[in-house]
Amino acid sequence: MTAVVLWSDELLSYDLGDHPLDPIRLELTIALARDLGVLDRPGVSVMAPSPVDEALLVRVHDPSYVEAVKLAPGDPYFADFGMGTGDNPVFDRMHEASALVAGGSVAAAEAVWSGAADRAVNIAGGLHHAMPDRAAGFCVYNDPAIAITRLLDLGANRVAYVDIDVHHGDGVQEIFWDDPRVLTVSLHETPLALFPGTGFPHETGGPGAPGSAVNVALPPGTDDGAWLRAFHAAVPSVLRAFRPEVLVTQCGADTYILDPLADLRLTVDGQRAAHLALRSLADELCAGKWVATGGGGYALVEAVPRTWTHLLATATGDPLDPRTLIPRSWQEFVRSRLARARRGLLQVDGPGVPTIMTDGGSAAYRPWEPGEGDAVDRAIAATRNAVFPALGLDPHDPRD
Repeated sequence: MTAVVLWSDELLSYDLGDHPLDPIRLELTIALARDLGVLDRPGVSVMAPSPVDEALLVRVHDPSYVEAVKLAPGDPYFADFGMGTGDNPVFDRMHEASALVAGGSVAAAEAVWSGAADRAVNIAGGLHHAMPDRAAGFCVYNDPAIAITRLLDLGANRVAYVDIDVHHGDGVQEIFWDDPRVLTVSLHETPLALFPGTGFPHETGGPGAPGSAVNVALPPGTDDGAWLRAFHAAVPSVLRAFRPEVLVTQCGADTYILDPLADLRLTVDGQRAAHLALRSLADELCAGKWVATGGGGYALVEAVPRTWTHLLATATGDPLDPRTLIPRSWQEFVRSRLARARRGLLQVDGPGVPTIMTDGGSAAYRPWEPGEGDAVDRAIAATRNAVFPALGLDPHDPRD
């Protein structure tokens, strides 16, 4: 077995109602991956997750918060824990649904660490905003942090977490802020413009773990080439300096050009290139050990199914050719599913149901060089100046 995909239709029960984080994006992704044969490849196992063990859950989340999640929506005190808001509405069996998502990411981590699989993917995971004592940013339990905690329990000494969601991976950073065994790296739209308002370059880790947090805060409008320039100017260097044993990634698709909640300008082609780069780094540094989760993504038809099908293909074998045509069976399923959905899910100004696995974007980028440059170059320099010295790297040397 070379790859495990954690999936069960029960994961669709993490359903916040009439809300941007609609589980239909997961449903459409799995349907597309199946129609393209990605889940039927040799060596690929699709495994249903089990809920996370509560003893592990309370290693990351306060027991009082977990109890509040269990009681909501019946207990009015859930509001004290960040629940019951527009971002984080309560819903029936919220604990069970959230624990199942976390259990999927833990199972992915266990499979990779044990050697049962080289790579593992939980597209339902990536709920990176949840804090130890409260829900935040559509996230109830922080499954990436729980999976990393399990890896540490199993004997990992150095775990790298790379977050490519458009929003800062604040919850994971907070949980491991002072833990030198975990490197958290986040590329995101500047917190001056976007939730959660954290992720500035000067956030570089606690007093017990200097250099353990790396933040690349990108200006609105950053496109494929500029985003990839920033990625390659920061991520490979800090990972090589840290020398992780396993790579955990949050692969949010909300960097997409049509995403309604943010303002970066990536295509599915740029996102595909990011997945390929992450796989290459896992192969180079971690003997291939790669745990990938989903995350944000609110262009629910136009972007998420294609982007995460590319992710699944990258993790399970040969990447899909961007020119791959999307089967008519999937297009018909989407139209039928949208007709039954509780609200319109296509972007008003979007292209409609996709017919091909590319947007015609490019994976080409200009390598970073020191100097004034443009706004993205300045963002890169800010990150390198803030954290590279703590990792023994020269912020001014493009070879580092």
